[in-house]
Formats: sequence, structure tokens, C-alpha cells
Amino acid sequence: MCLNLSRLSPQNWCFSLELLPQPIYLVGGAVRDALLGRSAEYLDIDFVLPANAIETARSLAHHYKAGFVILDAQRQIARVVFPQATVDFALQEGSSLETDLRRRDFTVNAIAYNPHTQEIIDPLHGCSDLQQQRLRMVSRQNLQDDPLRLLRAYRQAAQLGFTIESDTHLAICHLASQIEHVAAERVRVELGYLLAHSQGTPWLKSAAEDGLIEYWFPNANVEDVAAVDTTVVKLSKYWSQLNIELCQSVRDTVKTTWLGLAKLACLVTPQPEIAEAELVQLTYSRAEIRGVITILKLLPQLQAHAMPIREQYFFFQEAGKVFGAIALLAVAKGTSVDAIAPLINHYLNPQDPVAHPTPLITGKDLIQALKIKPGPQVGRLLTEIAIAQVEGRITTADEAFEFASKILDN
Repeated sequence: MCLNLSRLSPQNWCFSLELLPQPIYLVGGAVRDALLGRSAEYLDIDFVLPANAIETARSLAHHYKAGFVILDAQRQIARVVFPQATVDFALQEGSSLETDLRRRDFTVNAIAYNPHTQEIIDPLHGCSDLQQQRLRMVSRQNLQDDPLRLLRAYRQAAQLGFTIESDTHLAICHLASQIEHVAAERVRVELGYLLAHSQGTPWLKSAAEDGLIEYWFPNANVEDVAAVDTTVVKLSKYWSQLNIELCQSVRDTVKTTWLGLAKLACLVTPQPEIAEAELVQLTYSRAEIRGVITILKLLPQLQAHAMPIREQYFFFQEAGKVFGAIALLAVAKGTSVDAIAPLINHYLNPQDPVAHPTPLITGKDLIQALKIKPGPQVGRLLTEIAIAQVEGRITTADEAFEFASKILDN
């Protein structure tokens, strides 16, 4: 296995190696990924050095007028942020580099690279584990010191396409109950990857079987998560636009996709109130929580029976952009594609009057034309007009005014 110098070569950095002291070492995921030939557009690298970590970072940031943040003053960890790179500097833990490496989670993440000498330092034989595509713990104690590493093993195995070495897997199972002591937001980040990618699903199932999910999601149904993966491929064959929408982020500031929300809805307790508490505990955003709760509330309605037009109108009004995730989960749980196809077709047609009605008149129009006062009555009239429109009983503004007038007369 050869180091991919084109990935880690200082010539490709956005800063000069000459500004870094000696000795200094690249460690962690960047070295591992370079050895595997993995690359990414955004450079994210970590350095350790025996002294002056924060000072080195501050000096580099000052030289390039880059962003500078102290992440942990006590442990001397600082970050320099460039437009296309994030560079962390940390004080070496212990009296030597090998001591530092021996405090890490898995051997494949305990390989160091000296950019000045182009030397690889691998005291724990991480390169051998890379060749065998396996995750092997540095020590059981290291997993116990930070129990998030228990769940991280499954995430990294999914991410890298690796297996988990047998002794490491056994240690994880024995320590699984320790996961409840990890900060919720850290657990959420690891779960996020497992839910975002289909290759994460088998490892999510393994994590559940090994006791790492139950504390956070006592009623998780991982089999349904696998069914969602299968179903999204199935539906994409008929509706490519639906797949595009399912893969979009809930919001620009929330990177979870609608597909991810459909899977998340399989993990929470089906009762919306309990589900909300579980998601709040894991620090999910308001948008994510609202999306999952909408799925849980409307899913039974979609599964129950064929809806008349009036009911469809209210359903689409309440579902909004969550509809795709609800439809996906309904089919994953056994609703036939034929039964749900008309609703999907309604939803995917932006001109469809049922799913995307265009109002014939506004509330202001009603108030002026019928000489009525603003209030809830106006909203009720607009709703009845919209339903009459989708049912084909009215098609013009004049008909809408006449229809509203008759409702008032009665």
C-alpha cells in the first residue's frame, strides 16, 4: 500500500509547510484515507506536535488572514479555517508520538505521517488492518474512555466498507451500555451517517442488535429502515423526480434529507408525543422533529383507505414537502404502489389543483366583494372555495364569489 502523495503532499496545501515547526505529524482520518486512495474536495487534516500547538495555529492563521478558533484551551487544540480546508492543531498527548497514537480509537486511525520527512509512523500496525479492511481497537480501555467510539466503529465500518475485528466486536458488545453516558448530540452525528446512506443500514441493524440503539430508541424498527432503502429504489424507477426530492435536505441549514427522515421515523416510538421527546433528547432540530412527527401523524391516514378528493386536499395541505417521505414509508410498510400512485402523481405535478391549488380569490377579495368583516369566517369560506375548485364545481373567480355568497345565505 502506497501513500497517495498527491492527496497529502504539502505542495497541494493552501499553506506552506515551511511555516510549520519540526517535528509535526499528520494523524487520523486524513492519513488513513490517503493510504486507502480516498479523496475529497474539501481538505480536513489534523496535526499533532509536542509543543506550542495553539501558538502554531494562531501564527498560521495570522499569516494567511484565515479563521482561527481555540477548540480546547486546556488540551491545547486549535483550528485554522481556510476557504477550502480545515486544519486542526493539537498538543501531543503523553511524552511521545507513540503514546499519543496509543490513546486513539482504532489502529487505522493511529497512523502518523511526517510531512517534513515523508515518513509513516505505524507502531500499532494500522496499515496491515487497512490492507485487510478491518477495524481493530487500539485497546478496550480506549473504547471505555470515550463510549462514542463504540457507535463510531459501526459508522466507520459503513463508511469505509470494512469489517469489525472479532475481539473489538466482543468488547463493543460488553461495553454497549456505556453509550448512554455519551452527549446526545455526538450520538446524533454518528446516527446521521448511518441513516443518510444505504450502506449504513446493515451496520445500523448490527448496532441495534449489539445494544447501542436501545437506550435512545427503545422501539426502533431497523427492519423498516432496510425496507425504506429497498422501496426508494423501487419508486425511483417510476418517479425519478420523487427520488430527487427525497434526497434534498430538509433545509439549507439542516442537512438531513427527507429520505433520512423517513428512516428516522422507523426508529422512534410510533406515538408522536413519545417520539418528539426522543428526538428532543437527541437534540434534533425543530425542522427535523416537525418532519418526523408529521410523518407519524399522517402515515396511518395514507395506509388506511382511498381518500376522497376533499380528504386529499386537507392531507396535502398538512403534509406539504413531507409527503414524499410519508408515501415512501407507507409503501415500505406494505401499502401497494398502485394504491398510492394517484397521490404521488398529484404531488409531483406542480399544476395539480389537489396537491398544489392556486386560489381563485383571496381573503381580501372576499371581504371587499361580500362586505364581510375579517375573521375566521373568511378562512372557512376560502377553504370551502378551494375544495369546490379541486372537485371541479367552480373554475372562475366569479363562480367563487357566487359560491361563497350562497354559503353565507345558507
